[in-house]
This record gives sequence, structure tokens and C-alpha cells, in this order.
Amino acid sequence: MLFGIRRAATRIDAATPPRRDRAVDALRALAILGVVLGHWLVTALVADGATLRAASPLGPMPWLAPVSWMFQTLAVFFMVGGHVATRSLASARARGGAYGAWLSTRLTRLFVPVAALLAVWTVAAAGLLLGGASFVTVHTVVKLALSPLWFLLVFAVLTTATPLLARLNPLWPLAVVLHVDLVRFGLGGPSWLGWVNVMAGWLVPYTLGAAWTRGELERPRAGRLLLVGGVAATALLVGWAGYPASMVGVPGAAVSNLNPPTLAAVTFGLAQCGAALLLRDRLRRVMRGPLVWAGVALVNLSAMTVFLWHQTAMMATTATGLFAGRLPGLHTVPDGLGWVAARLLWLPVFALVLGVCRAAFHGYESGGGRRAPRERGGSRVVRVGHLRKTPGSRGARRV
Repeated sequence: MLFGIRRAATRIDAATPPRRDRAVDALRALAILGVVLGHWLVTALVADGATLRAASPLGPMPWLAPVSWMFQTLAVFFMVGGHVATRSLASARARGGAYGAWLSTRLTRLFVPVAALLAVWTVAAAGLLLGGASFVTVHTVVKLALSPLWFLLVFAVLTTATPLLARLNPLWPLAVVLHVDLVRFGLGGPSWLGWVNVMAGWLVPYTLGAAWTRGELERPRAGRLLLVGGVAATALLVGWAGYPASMVGVPGAAVSNLNPPTLAAVTFGLAQCGAALLLRDRLRRVMRGPLVWAGVALVNLSAMTVFLWHQTAMMATTATGLFAGRLPGLHTVPDGLGWVAARLLWLPVFALVLGVCRAAFHGYESGGGRRAPRERGGSRVVRVGHLRKTPGSRGARRV
């Protein structure tokens, strides 16, 4: 079995064009896995009789805030997304491709898997209600299951606007976030104004990705400036301006750094992006190993499926576990170290159930629910990221 894994890893490695920047794929994989692990660690479904309600360990245990610093990695994902989008658009234009065809391809990759998620949860919600589940329970689980969709909507809007954003300086959206927070928190402005930051806040790392494509972030000095400046600004905002220490929302808190994004969340994201840029050379060296690269490639191939279904995997485990009673770390109130220790033991189970979801729904990500195409002669095409190779061939070509 080990020999077969190594052989498959070698094939994936050989199918990758030499010019591909593997650090980009590694950063995307780390960002996706950070989001998944973060949600699994800070989201709890507490069984209260026949009702499930959402809770977070960050409320009763605020000292766990550093967990959110490690796993709230959306800024890195947006930076990588901006880099990949601007680079692929430039490549498409160089080949004479039209913007409409480029955009259609990218949005299809985003929203075809979403259709499967919506269909399953529409049936599941109806079944729960007809089966006598309380409205609170159904609202809780549907909200958690569909919560990843807000990210995709923002990402889709930014992707659509890529031609307009390709040369935008990140300081402009950063200035918008700063002024929105000044009005909200400093001048007593309306709370709804914060929703401007949903676009402006994530536009900052997205345009950083565009600057990366333009070659403006290649020097280590750029990464160090973002890291040091972002850490210093975030520390000042949390320590002296009253922003929450947690970089994710905490139920019952007066202010959330993430919903909508605050200036502290954006400066923290700048620090993360700086660290990611500084890691590029090291990641490129690590990705030379076929086994490591194969793992990263497989995560990237399943990125949408993993992102969309990880909350469902956690809730499926929680619901199934109810047949055995209230289990520690799964149905109990997250109010102590005992819960944290128990939750860590549940993470492999969540991952196993997510693997089942991946097997069931990955087809919608890889080909819109269609079987993989065949080349002339009947040989099946093997896709590796944006690569395409036919079994038995010596090389690979970009698609």
C-alpha cells in the first residue's frame, strides 16, 4: 500500500509543470485547512433536551483567543485568490481569450458545488421540520451549514471585478476600513455602516495578491513590513482601542472582528499575508518532495468540497452521536479544559466524515457532476490542479 501511495505521488509530481509555483498551492491548502480546523475547534452544538444550539468556547474561555489567531486564515486565502485571478486573467488575455469566458469558467467552479450543498440542505431542513425537530434546531444547523456561502459571494464579486482591481493599491480599501471604523466606533455612527467593510476589508488582501502578480511583493522587505506593521497595528487596536482579541465572532459579544470585518481583523490579515510571503521560499523547497506535494495537490483539488462540507461533517457527527447520549466535547457546554481535550479527540472523526462527504460530492467540483472526460482512444484524463495528463503519457500540459 505504501508503495502504491509513493507511486501515485510520483505520478502527480511528474504531471506538474516545472514552472508552477507550488508555494501558491501550499498557501491555499494551509488557508483552507486553517478555516476548517478553526471552525471545528471554536464551534459547538450543545444538546439542550431535544434542541441543539450553537455555542463557542471563546466566550467562557477568552484566553483561548490565540486559537483564532492561528486558524482564522481567510486573509491568506483572499491574497492567494487575488494573485491567481489576476495572473490567470493576464494569461487568458495573452492567449486572446475573452473576459466573459474566463469569468464564466471561474464562477462555474465556485457555484456548481454550491448547488449540491443547497439541494441537500433544502431536503434535510424539510425532513427535520417534518420529523418534529424544533425550529431553533433547524435554524442552528442550517445557518452553520450555509455559513461558508458568504465568503463565496464576496469572492465571486471580487473575481468579477478583477479587471478593475488588478492595479488598485491596497491602501485605498484599507483607508475605507479605517474611516468606517472611525465613524462606527469613534463618532457613534450607525452599526449598519460596518457592512461596507465586508467588501473593503477583504479587498485589502485580494489587491495584495494583485500586487504580488505585478512583482511588487517579491522582496523579503515587503513581507517583513506587512508582518511587523500588521502585528504592531493589531496589538495597538486590541490593547488600546478596545477591539476584541478574538479574530472570529464570539456569541454574545458586543463587537465581532469578523462579522463584519473590523480594522483589527484587516491589520491582523496583513500580518498573516506578510508571514505567508516570507514563507514562500521555504514552502517551495518543502514542496519538492513528491509525497508532500501530492498531499497539497489533493487538498487543492478538493478545496471547494472541503470548504463547503466541513460544517456538515461536524453536524452529522454530532447528530449521530446523540443516539449514544450527550457525549463530552460533542454535545456538552464548552466551558473548560475538559471540553477542549474531548473536542481534540473528535477532530479525526470529523475528518473521516468529511472524507465521506468528499467522496460523495467531489464530482461536482471536478466536473460539475459529470464523469471525467476521455481523450481520443478512450484513456481517462487525470486532473491535477490545473494540469491534465493521460495515463501512460510522458508529460503534462496546462488547461
